[in-house]
Amino acid sequence: MDMNEDSQGTVTAVSSNATYSFTKPNRDSITLLAGLGVEGDVHAGVTVKHRSRVAQDPTQPNLRQVHLIHEELFAEVAGQGHEVVPGALGENITTSGIDLLGLPTGTLLRIGDGAVLEVTGLRNPCVQIDGYQDGLLKQVVFRDEDGALVRKAGIMTVVREGGRVRPGDAIKAELPDGPHRPLERV
Repeated sequence: MDMNEDSQGTVTAVSSNATYSFTKPNRDSITLLAGLGVEGDVHAGVTVKHRSRVAQDPTQPNLRQVHLIHEELFAEVAGQGHEVVPGALGENITTSGIDLLGLPTGTLLRIGDGAVLEVTGLRNPCVQIDGYQDGLLKQVVFRDEDGALVRKAGIMTVVREGGRVRPGDAIKAELPDGPHRPLERV
């Protein structure tokens, strides 16, 4: 994909959960709240909500309000014998047709009824993924031929403008001005 062009994709599923659990059930829609995340989701908030982050410093800003995964990953891991469905890896929004991992930091994603997400970085996959399916973790985080760490378990965002998001909604990426910074773990 030419990263100089605005790119577009589609929401294929939305998921949320009010309790800490690895997977999130699919919903008919989710409501994004500016500065917080997904309404009613355990990871919504101004400060960190992921338990490991809370243990380190509960006052850190929550750069992981909404988690997106590209549906194309599911087909990729299916080739290695893993069956993964939307919401299974804890994402809030499952997408298709947009290269989430190739977006630079600061990209704005316009979705649904005026919702705007700002891309903050890569999800750092954790060992819970192997709890979901043994051997899956090494499919979504590994070292390439050059020894660089590759993370494929989606991206993290913060909500800049709230709105409702439903399956079938278009996603339009607006790339930031200036030099593009590749995504890093958040």
